[in-house]
Amino acid sequence: MTTSLIWISGASSGIGGALARTVPWDGARVIGINRRPVEGFEHVEADLADPSTWPAVGEMFRKDLAGFEGDHVVFIHAAGALEPIGYAADVDGDAYQANVVLNSAAPQVLGQLFLAAAAGVDADRHLVFLTSGAARSVYPGWTAYGAAKAATDQWVRNAGAEQAERGGVNVVAIGPGTVDTDMQRQLRETTEDQFPQRQKFVDLHANDKLTPPEDAARDIWSLLVGGRLENGAIVDLRELSRSRQA
Repeated sequence: MTTSLIWISGASSGIGGALARTVPWDGARVIGINRRPVEGFEHVEADLADPSTWPAVGEMFRKDLAGFEGDHVVFIHAAGALEPIGYAADVDGDAYQANVVLNSAAPQVLGQLFLAAAAGVDADRHLVFLTSGAARSVYPGWTAYGAAKAATDQWVRNAGAEQAERGGVNVVAIGPGTVDTDMQRQLRETTEDQFPQRQKFVDLHANDKLTPPEDAARDIWSLLVGGRLENGAIVDLRELSRSRQA
């Protein structure tokens, strides 16, 4: 019997891929929610920028959780995109709309679908979103992305409060910090006209200050395995690291 059931959106690369490779429970069933398969893991095809693919994800949650008798149920939403990078008035309108749908709407809808499917399941249940400092800081050129992360953080606070009152799913957002992923490469390849704070991220890369994806993934798993975070918590791995060193 499968004792751990784990879904990871965006598991084909970056932190999502690292999370899939570093699952801490032996024999876990790991399912990637991606546009393309990931070797070594189950896969459900979904382009999360296309709302027509969302109901199939919800149906998968319902089907796989019906009668589940294992110990751990986890959905980590790691999918996201930066494009288009640039000032909101200047970027392509269709690309901007796709960004808003993927980064703002998809997390809320998929989160709701998971909570509904996980209701009543007798297992340790976690719903985890990856967040970013862009939710709190001003980054011209990152308008849609920052707004999406702020919206997701607020959704987590509210849904976490609801689950603490009557639900039991642990709903949290975790900021992994600056991780060596394709998103970081995209930032370095922009121009300062598109993204005025580009040089900050160029320097982080040049000075070897980017966290390897596997390290960030293991830190995220340790938060889930080592004890439940407060429901509705918004956690930054960098701040946790600094507090441990203090």
